[in-house]
Amino acid sequence: MFGGTPDARFYNPLGSVHGGYAATLLDSCMGCAVHSTLDPGQLFTTVELKVNFVRPLNEQTGPVRAEGRILHCGRQIATAEGFLRDGQGRLPAHGSTTCLVMNPPAG
Repeated sequence: MFGGTPDARFYNPLGSVHGGYAATLLDSCMGCAVHSTLDPGQLFTTVELKVNFVRPLNEQTGPVRAEGRILHCGRQIATAEGFLRDGQGRLPAHGSTTCLVMNPPAG
């Protein structure tokens, strides 16, 4: 789980928190979900990240938290989903990821 409290430091020119704030939290929690399924020494990298912005984040939102859940972890591809929720349980954003699973280099 990852979290934070969005504030005006993260505002875009439109007066709300930039979407990259939610995307970063979701990418992190979904990546950790994938990482938790790997064998020791295996690596992964995000090859696709999709984020749906459902409601804006601003200074009044308060703390948010992102939780990730693994959907599939195969030999080369892993997928996960993530949910960003505010303190009232509302869903400002959710997303999915596809990750490439790699074995450590021989040697």
